[in-house]
Amino acid sequence: MVATMLGAAAAGAAELSPHDMALLDRLTWGINASSALHLQAVGPDRWLAEQLHPAANEALPDAVRAAIEAMADVRKFPFDIAVAFDAQGKAANQIADPDQRKSAQQAFQQAMSERARQAASRGILRALYAPDQLRERMTWFWFNHFNVHQNKANLRILVGDYQDRAIRPFALGKFHDLLIATLYHPAMLRYLDNADNAGGHINENYAREIMELHTMGVGAGYSQADVEALARILTGVGIDLRAEDPKLKPELQSQLVREGAFEFNPARHDYGDKTFLGHTIKGRGLAEVDEAIDILVRHPATATHLARQIATYFVADNPPEPLVARMAQTFKTSDGDIAAVLATMVHAPEFAAVLKSGAKFKDPMQYVLSAVRLAYDDKVILNAQPIQNWLNRLGEGLFNHDTPDGYSLISASWNGPGQMMVRFEIARQIGSSSSGLFKPEGPGAVDQPAFPLLANALYFNGLRQTLGPTTLAALDQAISPQDWNTLFLSSPEFMR
Repeated sequence: MVATMLGAAAAGAAELSPHDMALLDRLTWGINASSALHLQAVGPDRWLAEQLHPAANEALPDAVRAAIEAMADVRKFPFDIAVAFDAQGKAANQIADPDQRKSAQQAFQQAMSERARQAASRGILRALYAPDQLRERMTWFWFNHFNVHQNKANLRILVGDYQDRAIRPFALGKFHDLLIATLYHPAMLRYLDNADNAGGHINENYAREIMELHTMGVGAGYSQADVEALARILTGVGIDLRAEDPKLKPELQSQLVREGAFEFNPARHDYGDKTFLGHTIKGRGLAEVDEAIDILVRHPATATHLARQIATYFVADNPPEPLVARMAQTFKTSDGDIAAVLATMVHAPEFAAVLKSGAKFKDPMQYVLSAVRLAYDDKVILNAQPIQNWLNRLGEGLFNHDTPDGYSLISASWNGPGQMMVRFEIARQIGSSSSGLFKPEGPGAVDQPAFPLLANALYFNGLRQTLGPTTLAALDQAISPQDWNTLFLSSPEFMR
């Protein structure tokens, strides 16, 4: 069966041009035999259309879907998750016996950490095996853009839902909807302290980052007065885990909004009029937030900032300004349609040029996932923890960036000598054995038989033609399949 599949992949790979292989590698988490075969079967135009406009429902392999469904809290909403953990934490703190209290508190912390670990595993499994690869690439991009750090407060129990419900469904849709989804999510409201933002006690953290990072960008012409105005607009937008509604004056009752853990509490809102980016916003409650978001999404600086970020992610550390301008224009004319912006990028001559040059350096996430995808194709891993460990060692662990700016998209952040030494070690681990990827979790688990196969039909009928003479000469000197795999994964060509 495997030989038949590889033979079919060989026939398909042989008909893929270097451009098509580079396109496949750039817009996914890494080329492999099955994805190459599919692109060859449907052609690059249809493949790109599938990636830009995937079906709403995930088409995950059965084994991946089963693994995800087995995870705790995967179908629960943030309100229910947070309430349950809040109760567990309070119960642990109220235990009289010091030793029992310490043990219960440790169990509480471990349970929260386990939820974050499982959330990272879900993201890794989808990135490795989901057919809608571009949506998975953009899910990572947007999580990084709207970054939250798992170790603040109770975010460990919320990052999974934030990734799965606030980011992924909107990753290729309208930017306005994505921004609103992150704004309403308790993970963002807790991380950037807007849950503490109230009239008379203004907290500017979230307002500042919305403008500086999420929309307009640094140096886009807004003032401190605009930050203060947006912070006032956002007063009362927060979190409430109580079952009962807050007690309000009769005239404010109709203004209360509660959706899960999200709450707009009119008693905490500043109802004064505001001047925001030259617009007068009348004080009237939550509708002010919608008006401000519309202003930010339609601001020309937002289009340019987001276009440049996306181009930096896919094209080059310093993307060509004409390309950025065309992508920004598409953002404006399409009302912030992310898929349309990506289509403009992919069809641009600048994108074709960078595919040919192979100049874009892989960050740790793409390096590790592309290595695993190539080594094991559609054979589903049983344990994502080794991948989490590799990403942590490389400094790009999932949910681990503590500041709102997210991980760097620039090559210089990831190609230093220390980083490369760790990559070479990881290349040897991936290339030499299954490294625990096929060892089920739990006590007494035994590694399932698995061996990385990189010198396959895809390599001989496609990837080999993309290698330079120095790399080919090094591969010819390999003394074992494991050594060959390590050399290939360590090659400059695979790093790009």
